[in-house]
Amino acid sequence: MSYQTPRGTYDILPSDINKWHDVERVIREKTSLYRYREIRTPYFEDTSVFKRENDSSDMVNKEMYTFTMGSESYTLRPEGTAGVIRAFDQHKLYGSMEMPARFYYVGAMFRHERPQKGRQRQFTQFGVENIGAKTPEIDAETIALGYDIVKAMGISSIKVLINTLGDDESRAAYREALKKHFAPHLDDLCGDCKRRYEQNPLRILDCKVDHDKECMASAPKLSEYLNEESRNYFSQVLACLDALGIPYEIDERLVRGLDYYTHTVFEVVSTRPDSGAQATIFAGGRYDHFVEYYGGPEMSGIGFAIGLERLISLATEEGYPFPEENQCDVYVIGLGNVGDSVLKTLAMLRNAGYRAEGNLVKRSLKAQFKSADRAMAKYIVILGEDEVAAGTLNVKNAADKTQLTLKNEELLGQLEKWEEE
Repeated sequence: MSYQTPRGTYDILPSDINKWHDVERVIREKTSLYRYREIRTPYFEDTSVFKRENDSSDMVNKEMYTFTMGSESYTLRPEGTAGVIRAFDQHKLYGSMEMPARFYYVGAMFRHERPQKGRQRQFTQFGVENIGAKTPEIDAETIALGYDIVKAMGISSIKVLINTLGDDESRAAYREALKKHFAPHLDDLCGDCKRRYEQNPLRILDCKVDHDKECMASAPKLSEYLNEESRNYFSQVLACLDALGIPYEIDERLVRGLDYYTHTVFEVVSTRPDSGAQATIFAGGRYDHFVEYYGGPEMSGIGFAIGLERLISLATEEGYPFPEENQCDVYVIGLGNVGDSVLKTLAMLRNAGYRAEGNLVKRSLKAQFKSADRAMAKYIVILGEDEVAAGTLNVKNAADKTQLTLKNEELLGQLEKWEEE
């Protein structure tokens, strides 16, 4: 029997892992500059952490991996924000950390949806949450962090889409306007939109099935229902983005796929013509009632998430110079009966910080040199029976073919010399 990965999952092989390491390096460097701290939450939570009452999102209604153990129901995390806020409340971090508290996470998420380019059932997501304060400056800075990460990965074909959902009062007025508008068209809408009509009519605007219908184009705009406070807040967010030199485009149909957003919502999308339906690189928004939902105080927060698969794919397409695989610094060849000399030399090299590999089986000189070439070794150490008896070794610089005979204790000094040249 031939075993395969489950549909919607994949293996990251050694030939590709360097890309993942490099993306994670960029993420950690950028989040450190913005003073975000890493948080790690469980891969599964109590189902109620994600399945909140009257949630209209497709993620909650159709895509969650849920299982039961006895009377308990658990769900593999489909997104990162809920777990972070749950941890923030459970450990009362609002009482021990300076606000706003800045967190980032990197890890696997799980959604049961149709696999396609850039979208898998198990995927890796990086995200940030900035909790405890609400200002236009924080909204703009949060977008800037994601923008910096994408730019650092060599992705230049992007644009920022931004909108506001307004405060509770504005959204309530807009919901009523949408229900009035879509009521005569319910029979023409898909089943999901009929459910959204009752739960959260704003989500109808995000429908991919009914997107091109006339009733969508003629729907009222949220900007027409914003109160003065919401208008002013959004204007200040845009002014902050202008101050940071981040170009943006206001998209009044942008509502995002999760129900907890308020005020600022945004997406950064690829403008490459081959991006297709999966053009979104990262997206997020502000939430005003999420912390208190899990038992914490009334606090606002803002965050975003980036799918690393999509980020790596776009960076590769735009020619980002990912580092080579784990290149070998020194390869140690052993000829004849040299006992444990290869092992000892490898240990000495690794203790000195060199990535070292060596021949630990009986093979010909030609075969060992081929292994050194495949390992892309910068330097090759050759140990024969005569050299071991004399306490010497031969070392070769693969770049310029220089070969020297040295005493064992001189090897590290010579390698340092070559490294400095």
